[in-house]
Amino acid sequence: MSDRLRIIGVEETVVVPAVYEAYQRAGSPQIYSRGFGDSPTAKNLHEVGEQRLAHMDDQGIDVAVLSLSTPGVQDLPEADAVAVAREANDQLAEIVASRPDRFQAFAAIPTQSPAAAAAELERAVVELGFPGAMLYGRTGDKLADHPDNDELYAMAERLAVPLHFHPQTPVQPVIDAYYSDLPEPMGPVLAGAGLGWYYDLGVQYLRMIFSGVFDRFPDLRVIAGHWGEVVMFYLDHTGYFGEAGGLRQPLADYFKQNFWVAGSGTNSPRYLRWTAEVMGTDRMLYSTDYPFTYGFRPGGFPYVDTSNGEARSFLENSPFTDEQKADIGHRNWERLTAHVKRPTA
Repeated sequence: MSDRLRIIGVEETVVVPAVYEAYQRAGSPQIYSRGFGDSPTAKNLHEVGEQRLAHMDDQGIDVAVLSLSTPGVQDLPEADAVAVAREANDQLAEIVASRPDRFQAFAAIPTQSPAAAAAELERAVVELGFPGAMLYGRTGDKLADHPDNDELYAMAERLAVPLHFHPQTPVQPVIDAYYSDLPEPMGPVLAGAGLGWYYDLGVQYLRMIFSGVFDRFPDLRVIAGHWGEVVMFYLDHTGYFGEAGGLRQPLADYFKQNFWVAGSGTNSPRYLRWTAEVMGTDRMLYSTDYPFTYGFRPGGFPYVDTSNGEARSFLENSPFTDEQKADIGHRNWERLTAHVKRPTA
């Protein structure tokens, strides 16, 4: 390429003090993905200074759109979630303000409270200048298509900001039925980032479509990571049942009109090509899933403190034109969020 490709990563994860402390108070399992422990990943989740910038440079990422590690504030008691989300967003805004040329952020949303969720999204966008929010599928036993979320979806549609969804671990009965009685540690691994996450959220996307969420909110914008959370690979087959489900248009059209898709650091050329074929490169975004994919070689070990520029080389070596690479790398995100008005000083 004659000019350096600009790359914006839209799933770059942090743990801020407000959330870390809230899960400590709630007696949460002290797992590394919530910033507990002294593993490299846990430490990198807290780091938002020079080391993170150095890692971004090493990856080849120009701008990171920061978001809370799953499940955000959505597993906290409702009595705490509203205040913690507000404090977390203020802390995210401070990080962005420290390096606005390198950082943006998705808002944390207290989905436990429908009115507070909508209000916090509005505050985060209008007052803090956030370009959207990160959600984590279900809240307790309420799935993403639950009517309680309509107020939030209406606000997102009115503000014309995207909602990026990230999976979380399936409910316990699903874990017991499908991921139990396996050699350690494969049960928890398959239930989570190994497989179960993606099916859990992918089914929720289908529920949103078949329950009419996108018919009620036709301009709602959703970002799906992990190459579409499995669903896209079965769109042709599942779409056969669209008429039985009362859809007003073909199933694939909902994805092409309401969804944008990113790879979440899964650098698979096959998935990349499939996503481009199904969605078109104008609906593709870029993400690295930092720090969960950073510094690990195939097989997971050993950790080395470098990515050797893999995020950049994966896109630069993709089978697209320079214009398409620029669309995926940064222009699609900039078009998706061009309307956002930053607060004036």
